[in-house]
Amino acid sequence: MSAGPFARLALALGFVLAAATSGAPIATAQDYPNRPIRIVVPFSPGGAVDGPTRAIAQELAKQLKQPVVIENKPGAGATIGTDIVAKSPADGYTLLLASQTNAISASLYKSLPYDPIGDFVAISLLGREPGVLVVHPSMPVSTVAELIAYAKARPGQINYASSGNGSGQHLFAAMFASMAGLQLVHVPYRGSGPATTDLLAGVVPMSMPGTAGMVRHIAAGKLRPLAVSGSRRSPQLPEVPTLAESGLAGYSAYVWMGLFAPKGTPAPVIERLHRELMIALATPEVKGHLTTAG
Repeated sequence: MSAGPFARLALALGFVLAAATSGAPIATAQDYPNRPIRIVVPFSPGGAVDGPTRAIAQELAKQLKQPVVIENKPGAGATIGTDIVAKSPADGYTLLLASQTNAISASLYKSLPYDPIGDFVAISLLGREPGVLVVHPSMPVSTVAELIAYAKARPGQINYASSGNGSGQHLFAAMFASMAGLQLVHVPYRGSGPATTDLLAGVVPMSMPGTAGMVRHIAAGKLRPLAVSGSRRSPQLPEVPTLAESGLAGYSAYVWMGLFAPKGTPAPVIERLHRELMIALATPEVKGHLTTAG
């Protein structure tokens, strides 16, 4: 959960990218792009990866001189949107915003309508962030130790929200419950947006979403942070300890996001997109957005 499965998938996707781009001529990509590009985000609007993707897409559109449109296709552990891209023409005009959920789904489901590695070509890693264990202010706990004691006294009575079955939010919290010896009840939603809405309203008392969408709610006092899931503290939440610091030695889990294209997309197109993404990620606008988001 911490590094192994994600690292292996990222390594495999990296090999796919290397194989696709080695020794390919650049000239065939001279006319690309000549129409709008769409990035399919297999999550709901307003989620942890949706905002950063839109910021990156805006800069990418400026460089490519074509609109870059975000299309949200949430559901089924990101498999709905991912399948759309897998079955799209391999021409560089339909791309996939993938995350750790794609790696999780590859192990979670007995069968998928696509090959999670073989049907895609990696363009670039875009970033990663820790999750943050948050509770609604109505919860009478202020530390991880207090939450563990509170939940142990109420086995099977404490709900936690996630963006869906098999999502990073689901498994981050499930790993927390397993390591802490807790019986928590998972409440899956259709994306981070609806889950956050009910979390803020106190319909569900806790969750472990990505830091990006939570910082402003924490600053406003609408949610109480107990710990971050990464191996180090988040610069955006420097006073919040890690779960490892809070007694769960070895706990480490990150949200990551990357851009992919369907298998068979011409190598020069992948190279062009990679180069332009590197430029977009280095702009003050995107760097500021990603830094603020965590």
